[in-house]
Amino acid sequence: MRLRVLLEPHHGATYAQILALARAADEGGFDAFFRSDHYLGIDAEETGYQPTDSWTTLAGLAVQTSRVRLGTLMTASTFRRPGQLAIEVATVGQMSGGRAELGIGAAWYEREHRYFGIPFPPLGERFDRLAEQLEIITGLWGTAPGERFTFHGKYYRLEDCASIPRPAGRPRIIIGGAGPRRTPALAARFADEFNSGIAGSDRERFANFRRVCEQSGRDPAEVRLSTTLPVCCGATPEETARRAAALGEPGARMLRLGVTGSPSDVLRRVEELAADGADTVYFHVYGPNDPDHIRLLGSEVVSRLA
Repeated sequence: MRLRVLLEPHHGATYAQILALARAADEGGFDAFFRSDHYLGIDAEETGYQPTDSWTTLAGLAVQTSRVRLGTLMTASTFRRPGQLAIEVATVGQMSGGRAELGIGAAWYEREHRYFGIPFPPLGERFDRLAEQLEIITGLWGTAPGERFTFHGKYYRLEDCASIPRPAGRPRIIIGGAGPRRTPALAARFADEFNSGIAGSDRERFANFRRVCEQSGRDPAEVRLSTTLPVCCGATPEETARRAAALGEPGARMLRLGVTGSPSDVLRRVEELAADGADTVYFHVYGPNDPDHIRLLGSEVVSRLA
């Protein structure tokens, strides 16, 4: 079982706050530190949200952490051109010594696109674009030295590219979500890890993904299975209540899908997710100014499962 941290801050977070959390995860034995790729928070009416760019901050973490893997869950495919994204991820891979991973999805948060003037095509087109993006990204990374890469799609066109981004080891690709058809189909084609989304229907989604793999000729055993668990943990009931209260109602809505309680409560939920088929759990946290929360989870949960 791999335990990872996924930061999706309620009010946004400064780079200094993100770095403190990532270092706590690095020192606490977590397998990875991931962050969301959003320019708007879980409360759409929040006027004080502080956006940061995911791959810019991950580049900083690449040189200021030593061990944890680094990535996104999920990069919004609408935010960046595929060639640009392939270069950005490869750059973080080089800077981190091969610790970069790319979680990528079709994007869903229409309001943040309106806020920043980013085009938001209909869902079917977003998936079509995502499929082409994955072909381009994996094609660029897989092009041998001295060879060129060309791609002619409906939405993207690359001509005879000789400037191939070279990551330090091919970054793993994570694809996931609740959709029963297109998401698992793309994961079966391209992914090293399938993520079921917020924990709750993992057994059914994993079973559906395995069926899709078998129908497409992909060995499902080649793909890791992960889920995302909102977590608010305290060493005492009072500490748990304080952390939960600090997140307000939007945070409370998310935590209703996860676990709020002691380290033992978190451990029991992780064991249930493992029984459903997950081999990787992302602890979804929302408080950006609380590295002690990550330290507690590291010392009382990660260490006990190691």
